[in-house]
Amino acid sequence: MASPKLVSAIDESGAVLCVYDRDAKADSWKAVPPKKTTRGYAKAVLDVFLPAGYPHTVTPDYTPYQIYDSLQAFSSTIAGLLSSRAVLQGFGVGDSSSSATGAVLLTVLQESTGRLATILFAHRFGQAIEPECKRYRFLADLLNDSALFLDVLSPLLPGYPRVLALCGAGVLRALCGVGAGAAKASLSAHFARNGNLAELNAKDGSQETVISLLGMLTGSLFVRAVSGNAAVWAWMAVLVAAHLATNYAAVRAVRMRSLNRQRAQLVLTHYVHTGRVLDPAQAAARERILTWRSPGVSFASSFPRSNEITAEDLRRHRDDRYVVATQQRQQWYHVASKQWRHTVKLFMKEGATPRDTLEAWFKGLRLCGLDDWSQERGEKTMSATVKKGEKDEELLSDEFWRALASAGWDLDAGALETGAAVRIRVE
Repeated sequence: MASPKLVSAIDESGAVLCVYDRDAKADSWKAVPPKKTTRGYAKAVLDVFLPAGYPHTVTPDYTPYQIYDSLQAFSSTIAGLLSSRAVLQGFGVGDSSSSATGAVLLTVLQESTGRLATILFAHRFGQAIEPECKRYRFLADLLNDSALFLDVLSPLLPGYPRVLALCGAGVLRALCGVGAGAAKASLSAHFARNGNLAELNAKDGSQETVISLLGMLTGSLFVRAVSGNAAVWAWMAVLVAAHLATNYAAVRAVRMRSLNRQRAQLVLTHYVHTGRVLDPAQAAARERILTWRSPGVSFASSFPRSNEITAEDLRRHRDDRYVVATQQRQQWYHVASKQWRHTVKLFMKEGATPRDTLEAWFKGLRLCGLDDWSQERGEKTMSATVKKGEKDEELLSDEFWRALASAGWDLDAGALETGAAVRIRVE
């Protein structure tokens, strides 16, 4: 049997760091490092800003997201310098009649309102950010850009309206900080593959630092060249448009593997009419960022009120870990079918799993007329595959769950409930 021999050393990405030649006389191995090339130097620079083992230690959608995210940060930094100049003008910089104390008090008022808004926003929407991280990531930049416009508008306003504009900008900027921070944390967890979440966040901070520096250097020249209200507003519109376009492209590039309400609806609707399960990339191409509405189905966020759950509901779902209850007194208008329909509320039982919530959501969609949603999305119906009259149990077979898993969906990630999780105990 031949003796083992040392061949090479590689890094986490599989790149060869060193090869070895056997020295027969010394009965040892001689290290032969590869020659440095221009490409090698460029890779060494990129390694400072990319996770170790890139691209094998991140998901495939990490690269397009980071490219667009860097572009949006660059344009946002320049727009931020224009708005900062406007804020300083609003504070009275360069005006001998302005009071430094007044500027300090206004800053305190801005900070106070912003921090109160942060607390309220986190309490009201904190649980919805992770399941809807793509929406809140884009919404955060919408709020930030609105704050920039209020900053630019503030010098043109008289006393009290100016204070309101600056405080409003502070509130919007604070909401952006909460939404963007939480959404980016969820996205980072999605991108990380090998338990490298902390390193990925650290490298993301390094990337943002470089982009911000480049943006400030470019913006310093830009601010000096742009003067006059018309020019400022025109360039703000251009920069904000570029910022939102690149940010939208960034979140569109993300292919989340968890099934939130919208993705579950897309996947299940497609399966009902074609017999095939969409994978995360196909669902991401159909997913809407801001305009999607829940189709009259919701999870209970408080204890059941009187008569919300009937005895028939409990009997029908005796063996399930959920109760699907039709709210006869509450209706919603379905535009595609031009009909009023009853809303459906889902009550999860104690011990329910993420798979149970997905099953309950699907049955709720069926009660609301799932077949019509494919027409709204423009999909072709193949009624020969699954007819509307078939039982839900036949649709939710083991084959369906295996198809979901093989398509790449994470069935253990609970991303359907966006509010307080309430469980009922049935005996």
